[in-house]
Amino acid sequence: MRIYREGDEGPEIHDIQRRLASVGMTVPAPELGRFGPATTHAVRAFQERRNLRVDGLVGPDTWGQLVEAGFRPGDRTLYLHAPPMRGDDVLDLQHKLNALGFDAGKEDGVHRRATDRAVREFQRNVGEVPDGVVGLHTLEILERMRPIEGAPGRSLVREAEELRAMRSSLPGQTVAIDPGGAPGAGAPDAALALAQVFADHLATAGAKPVLLRAAGDDPTPSERARIANELGAALCVSLLVDADPDRATPACSFFGSAATHSPAGEHLARLILEALEREFGVPGRTERLTVAMLRETRMPAVQVEPSTAPGGVADPIFTARLARSITLGVERFFRDRPSG
Repeated sequence: MRIYREGDEGPEIHDIQRRLASVGMTVPAPELGRFGPATTHAVRAFQERRNLRVDGLVGPDTWGQLVEAGFRPGDRTLYLHAPPMRGDDVLDLQHKLNALGFDAGKEDGVHRRATDRAVREFQRNVGEVPDGVVGLHTLEILERMRPIEGAPGRSLVREAEELRAMRSSLPGQTVAIDPGGAPGAGAPDAALALAQVFADHLATAGAKPVLLRAAGDDPTPSERARIANELGAALCVSLLVDADPDRATPACSFFGSAATHSPAGEHLARLILEALEREFGVPGRTERLTVAMLRETRMPAVQVEPSTAPGGVADPIFTARLARSITLGVERFFRDRPSG
């Protein structure tokens, strides 16, 4: 989709502003239909609230979550559907089911088979017909069960236990590589170049790397996540290059919202960040994000934003150092289990 930013005008901007207003971020009347400073401020506030990249741009991730934020519990009947239903009503359902001990899978706001299985299990447990259909009656029963707010859900606990018990090694593992990019910054080509070198390093280590896009392709983040899922990849590493041309420190992100996160993704992000810090001698950070490449992938996934080299990622020596460091982090993920 097109990326909307400050200076744009038209009915699309008015729609964005209407959706912002529906979640409590009203833009003053003189700016309606025009993407001005107040709209940028509202978009950034929405992105911060949703653990999205705070850049003031409305791209696929921000637009998708603006749409999803408009669905509240009880607004519609939820059930397994193709394509899957998405929205904050699905997210609320997943959270309540997980809090009650029914494993609805990752709390991502996408109604897939794991959520459907959890709904049917819940319905059987309360003596209802296990048809997987979530209408007002099922929601009322869920509310009466009083899910404990703030308690770790079954899905999060299961993933943490699986991570501690995992014993494997990198050779033979399929690793999905997402060459991401920043709109208009020329980053997709730089990310693809880094992805290709990273793939070479992984192949040398015995892994089976697969790039989620080729030169000239521009699939949406959700499409790339779907491809990674269909591959049955063990890991997904998304590379975001030159999103911030002045970035001095590396960042590694994993799926996480205010309510939940991916323990495996967090562990992978920390290991890759440690390798980057050792290689380049600068401290970095890990952070939680709900972008599609982290939210919609079913395997442990990270988004890596390396620091910017003086000569850019086009510098082959710098690119090789990046790729080697990320590969070392991936190798450690399969070799080292987190303590505690």
